[in-house]
Amino acid sequence: MLFFRSSFCYFLHFKYYNMRINNFLFSAVFSAVLFSLPAFLTAQSKPASPAMEASAKVGAVDISMKWSAPSVKGRAIWGALVPYDKIWRTGANAATTFTCSKAVKINGKALPAGTYSFFTIPGNSEWTLIFNKQTDLWGSTDYKEADDALRLTVTPKMGTDVTEQLTFALNKNGKVTFSWEKLSFDFEVSSAK
Repeated sequence: MLFFRSSFCYFLHFKYYNMRINNFLFSAVFSAVLFSLPAFLTAQSKPASPAMEASAKVGAVDISMKWSAPSVKGRAIWGALVPYDKIWRTGANAATTFTCSKAVKINGKALPAGTYSFFTIPGNSEWTLIFNKQTDLWGSTDYKEADDALRLTVTPKMGTDVTEQLTFALNKNGKVTFSWEKLSFDFEVSSAK
């Protein structure tokens, strides 16, 4: 009977010990999954073309640009991903927008206060910049030239440094600079007075 009792105690001790190890292993695995899940979900939910915004105060006028910023990712951009001589939303996803709190001049041409979709027509040596009255557009699918508030042309510059993510920079002097890949262009915003 003593043997049976000691064997039974050993069995209970062994079973209890295994149960503790199993619980510990389960807790360790569960904790690892639980704590890495937010990082995994965040990495998975990061958009390919994140929403961006830039703003500046030019004299008494507040100006801002909102866009979705695609990245180059080693791709051919000009004349390939972004074709020449076709309307482009100048970003990704929803159309890029330009807002001015008061009437302004863009490169000397009048633009009333408001929010506008900002489109471009890229060319080899010249780009057309378009400020369009329709602001709720996804891409350029429903773009209508009849809704243009202003069109002007600029000459792009090709540099040597690559800007990986599409960027608009605005400064207090009214200079708005577009940069993506090796290409950039500027336009000037001034008070309409």
